[in-house]
Amino acid sequence: MTRAVSSRPVIVLVRPQLGENIGKAARAMLNFGLTEMRLVTPRDGWPNPAAGPAAAGADVVLEGARVYASVAEAVADCAHVYATTVRKRGVTKPVLTPEEAAREIHSHNDARSAILFGPERSGLETEDVALARAIITVPINPEFASLNLAQAVILCAYEWSKGLAKGDALAQPTLEDLLPPAPQEDLEGMIGHFESLLEARDYFFPPDRAEATRLTLRGVLTKPAWNHLEVRTMRGVLSALGRTPGVIPPPRGKKRANPPESD
Repeated sequence: MTRAVSSRPVIVLVRPQLGENIGKAARAMLNFGLTEMRLVTPRDGWPNPAAGPAAAGADVVLEGARVYASVAEAVADCAHVYATTVRKRGVTKPVLTPEEAAREIHSHNDARSAILFGPERSGLETEDVALARAIITVPINPEFASLNLAQAVILCAYEWSKGLAKGDALAQPTLEDLLPPAPQEDLEGMIGHFESLLEARDYFFPPDRAEATRLTLRGVLTKPAWNHLEVRTMRGVLSALGRTPGVIPPPRGKKRANPPESD
């Protein structure tokens, strides 16, 4: 039986300089379901104590990270190698966006894929890019073509995650915590509250424009799709605005004490 090949690409950090950046790259990987990290001659050696805190819990990625002496060794078992760069390297290869590369990676079922990321200061060298089958790049501000390592990793990891099959797809934050819209009765009460306060201050003037002004006010107040908590909060605001300044309302559920009689 032929063994299925994982569509999860290997993330190869070539000569990374700071442990913090390795940790942040691991965090970016795990956010989008990637776990296999390979390191090519990290400058400060490996393991690096600075990587753990920066990974913010992505320990499974750091614990499984393997170190290689060269890029060629790191990608030896991968038939589909992509090099990330935002600069011209004098190498003629297919140039793909992260989205296009992600689609290709998902289509490969014959061998593994790897994505190369260069060191923080200079990016991949021409010799590194020469080992790849294609280049991944993004349109970027020519006056500031600088992505940090974790940013570059997260761009590719996110695009790859979008192509996961339904059963493997990552969790999408739901809208279940949002409250439903308030009943029309509550909304009418709030609008009436607005109008009563405004009428007391001669807002609906001149009289021949009053109806149009009321309609405009209603249009503004019905746009936001208020929920019942928002309506209740706004009613509280209106009640506060309608009180006589300096008079403190009694605690909720208690009646206001009668004022002392004057002598």
